[in-house]
Amino acid sequence: MSDQPTVYQAYQGNTYLFGGNAPYVEEMYENYLTNPGSVPDSWREYFDALQHVPAVDGSDAKDVPHLPVVNAFAERAKQGHTAVVVASGADSEMGRKRVAVQQLIAAYRNVGQRWADLDPLKRTERPAIPELEPSFYGFTDADQETVFNVGNTFFGKETMSLREMLNALRETYCGTIGVEYMYATDQVQKRWWQQKLESIRSKPVFNAEQKKRILDRLTAAEGLERYLHTKYVGQKRFSLEGGESFIVAMDELINAAGTKGVQEVVIGMAHRGRLNVLVNTLGKMPKDLFAEFDHTAPEDLPAGDVKYHQGFSSDVSTAGGPVHLSLAFNPSHLEIVNPVVEGSVRSRMDRRGDPQGKQVLPVLVHGDAAFAGQGVNQETLALMQTRGYTTGGTVHIIINNQIGFTTSDPRDKGSTTYCTDIVKMVESPVLHVNGDDPEAVALCMQLALEYRMEFQQDVVVDIVCYRKLGHNEQDTPMLTQPLMYTKIAAHPGTRKLYADKLAAQGLGATLGDDMAKAYRAALDEGRHTVD
Repeated sequence: MSDQPTVYQAYQGNTYLFGGNAPYVEEMYENYLTNPGSVPDSWREYFDALQHVPAVDGSDAKDVPHLPVVNAFAERAKQGHTAVVVASGADSEMGRKRVAVQQLIAAYRNVGQRWADLDPLKRTERPAIPELEPSFYGFTDADQETVFNVGNTFFGKETMSLREMLNALRETYCGTIGVEYMYATDQVQKRWWQQKLESIRSKPVFNAEQKKRILDRLTAAEGLERYLHTKYVGQKRFSLEGGESFIVAMDELINAAGTKGVQEVVIGMAHRGRLNVLVNTLGKMPKDLFAEFDHTAPEDLPAGDVKYHQGFSSDVSTAGGPVHLSLAFNPSHLEIVNPVVEGSVRSRMDRRGDPQGKQVLPVLVHGDAAFAGQGVNQETLALMQTRGYTTGGTVHIIINNQIGFTTSDPRDKGSTTYCTDIVKMVESPVLHVNGDDPEAVALCMQLALEYRMEFQQDVVVDIVCYRKLGHNEQDTPMLTQPLMYTKIAAHPGTRKLYADKLAAQGLGATLGDDMAKAYRAALDEGRHTVD
């Protein structure tokens, strides 16, 4: 056998950290912790260096003698089992309430829209939703003034009383705007919506000129329909009456898009309100529309289609500069225009070298029944994020007049809570809004566009309104929906409600009437009604 030491023997002989030396080193380290001067200088330098290693919790606290700690645990072990120390009853109850507050906040973010004031006809009472009530979580009236931490909200305060917090949640999620976004898997998007909504409590803030602009667009929407109804009695036009806030929505969307650098907006929509969009959004000359009603319009290349399927293009002015608008020709089959619009947008993006769709915006306008019922919607949504077909996010607008032809009972219309539920498959957020609150409609369009530009995702604005006349102007809906149309007959109209609101705010008692007269004069002269 060789006299040369093995590697193990060599290691054992030259390292003081060899495992066999552990008891000796531990004893010396304990002496060092008790009295650093009691150990040799070389060991003291080594142990001093150990004190600069960060502790497990990241602090720079130095080690303490171990023997007293060990002896303390040994003494406790001799005493046998000890009772677990629990918080006092008051502390335990307060902890439970803190958790309950977070559950209440989450409930409003998730289902608050189900209690929102969305129906301008108010046909049914708002449903009872137990999880939106504090009592569901064990709170009583005695807790109303108890202060809780609400730092995970965007209400502008770190703490709020239960009463104050509940009011803020209801204002944000249960007013005339109800938003669905919590099913998104992206936490950044969820926090984005919470910040946008909770910081303003879903309340729009417009100055006097902006409010007058909203009233002007409502006046234009209503004025055109009444003019056509008087001049062309009984002719089909698929009136927008009852959904006039849609024109406000389009105006706000296009103006906001212009300020964000959008150069082109491509629009796809069906027949409902199309003539109104042609004249009051795209700026088609009223006299040209009247010529189509009178069958005197020149046709160099006749399409042989009805006037409420015609396409159009124009340039309109916005605060950010001119924007080109294109309204796609509409086939008779509902929603089939959607992939055509998306393809048109994608080709424009490619031509512009605009892969994110910052310069071209697709806008699709749907009816509530068609959006839920036509399979092409799901097919088009499925292409939203694919590399070959994405268009950087589409803004969808639902003219939700709560009736599909002659079907208005929710039990017969579909099997989902909302007509927009199909977009949950791609996690697109939905903003439900009461059409009788045109300022809220305008705010929803601002938020929808901002979201689309930020995340390149589809977003839906569901304008809950009503259909004043029949499916077309030759129908008599009182025969099939007597209760609904009794309420509609008593409704003064969105324009009248908003004009009265502005008058009460001191913006002019005759402002609404003056605008209506000026608009009718423009129609009589066949002049433009859009800037």
